[in-house]
Amino acid sequence: MEALKIIGFAIFAAIAYGVLHDQVTAHLCVEYFTIGHPPIFPTSSPFLLALGWGVVATWWIGLPLGVGLAVAARAGRAPRLSLAQLRRPILLLMLGCGALALLAGIAGAVGAALGWVRLVGWLVEVVPSEKHVAFLADLWAHSTSYAGGVLGGLGLMVWTWRRRHAVRSNHPSP
Repeated sequence: MEALKIIGFAIFAAIAYGVLHDQVTAHLCVEYFTIGHPPIFPTSSPFLLALGWGVVATWWIGLPLGVGLAVAARAGRAPRLSLAQLRRPILLLMLGCGALALLAGIAGAVGAALGWVRLVGWLVEVVPSEKHVAFLADLWAHSTSYAGGVLGGLGLMVWTWRRRHAVRSNHPSP
């Protein structure tokens, strides 16, 4: 049962992060969602797009994060970790992803404003020119969120596994 709690919380945390993240990026550049994503939500409302994409684009990151953490925290004979012991590290992972996304969004915007990075291909034609900088800021923020979530999630799984086994080595067998 505790493993399911860990999985459920990881999915919830990823979705909550995604919705909050997308509220910022959709309000910065709604075209990132209306042009840069498939039209699965028939709206141009930044709020509604952020709600929809915040769920669709993040639950599938939360699921393997939760499964991996549940295995790292519960499998085997080492002392098991509970959701209560993982809640804060999961929330810190989300906070770290948000900080990285903010920095990447700023870097993308500055790079685009200075002409160091630009839209390419069909996006150049369909994204209004006055939205290129904001679109690239969103793109960099989103790409960094995914990378940070995957790499940070893997790191959290390793940390969780090592934490369990460190506890075990501090309690010798009788």
